[in-house]
Amino acid sequence: MTQFLGTGVALATPFTKENEVDENALRRLVQFQIKNGVDYLVVMGTTAESPTLSKVEKQRVKHIIKTENNGKLPLVYGLGGNSTSQLVADLGEEDLEGFDAILSVSPFYNKPSQEGIYQHFAAVSEASPLPVILYNVPGRTGSNMLPLTVRRLANDFDNIIGIKEASGDIVQAMQMIRDTPEDFLVISGDDMITLPMLLAGGAGVISVMAQGFPAEFTRLVNFGMQKKAEEAYKIQYQLMDGIDLIFKEGNPSGIKSVLELKRITESFVRLPLVKASSELNSALSVFIKQLK
Repeated sequence: MTQFLGTGVALATPFTKENEVDENALRRLVQFQIKNGVDYLVVMGTTAESPTLSKVEKQRVKHIIKTENNGKLPLVYGLGGNSTSQLVADLGEEDLEGFDAILSVSPFYNKPSQEGIYQHFAAVSEASPLPVILYNVPGRTGSNMLPLTVRRLANDFDNIIGIKEASGDIVQAMQMIRDTPEDFLVISGDDMITLPMLLAGGAGVISVMAQGFPAEFTRLVNFGMQKKAEEAYKIQYQLMDGIDLIFKEGNPSGIKSVLELKRITESFVRLPLVKASSELNSALSVFIKQLK
């Protein structure tokens, strides 16, 4: 699955001030990623504010991204849930033409045991028409998918090809890299520790920061993949303050502020999220100017 090595970007959904999907801004956003060298795009992830989109809006967003991408980059579609039976049904009904894999988050709110997580993804594996990338994000789901569970899934199901590991625990990530098959992709879901994960043998990142700074973050990842640590850390240290800032008031409020400052999209988000504060917006503006 070499098409998922390197820099993946979790696309945001731009909105107008009337709270509608901003289709023209979405097209600009896709082109901004393509022109600046990212390796693949993730559609309908957390950053897309997918829980706030209607089924009709999701289909429209999906169509626009596929059309604008026009086969240039691999596409991953976010499809998860905390009802296994409903997710299996969704996998059978969703039009996934033009997508190369699905990204499926570990069940949230229910707080399943490790065996429950294993059985959930066993069912997903059987139902999915596409390769599956697991998504572990304990800060949002309320439960942690442990390395032993990931190892079992990686060994037992050929179409489970990787994991977006966003626990923020570098030791856990290293255990996953060590204990899973060589061709299993352990992908960083945490921008700040992407480089250490790459140097430990990780497969890349599904990034928020790269959406606003695709050229810079892709260079960092490429150096990391090449094990050029000195060059990579130079970029890492330039980006660190910005990474902290974009998550300071929640995602995607911070990165949407960046995208507005770069005149790619507006910074509108949907409730229960709110726009970045004027203080954060000012700090991000200073960061962008300093980065140049």
